[in-house]
Amino acid sequence: MSSWQKQSIVANNAPKAIGPYSMAIKAGPFLFVSGQLGLDPVTGDLVSGGVAAETRQALNNLKAILEAAGSSLEAVVKTTVFLRDIGEFSTVNQVYNEFFTQNPPARSAIQAAALPRGAAVEIEAIALLPDVSS
Repeated sequence: MSSWQKQSIVANNAPKAIGPYSMAIKAGPFLFVSGQLGLDPVTGDLVSGGVAAETRQALNNLKAILEAAGSSLEAVVKTTVFLRDIGEFSTVNQVYNEFFTQNPPARSAIQAAALPRGAAVEIEAIALLPDVSS
């Protein structure tokens, strides 16, 4: 038997996974959140309004998953932002700053040739989980 454990997280108020992966995985003191698109959790469609609206929705989806796992945006230590067009980085940055106002996480931003569903942005995260042993 191994000494490690992992647990899949499902958030009811975030879009369902669009492939064979978990929304997030709890492992040790960390939560690994799969890349979130600007998908409306109700319809499963990309929100309209361009990269700013997609970024806002992707971050709201990320927040919902973090909260379902008992974590929060404040506990995020690292994000990776995938952009269809790196020229939209400043627009994404403006929205991102609304969610991470103090002590923002480490971050990478990468231009991708294409993203699922034709999305303009995808954001994944690693967050800390609360210490429940004390």
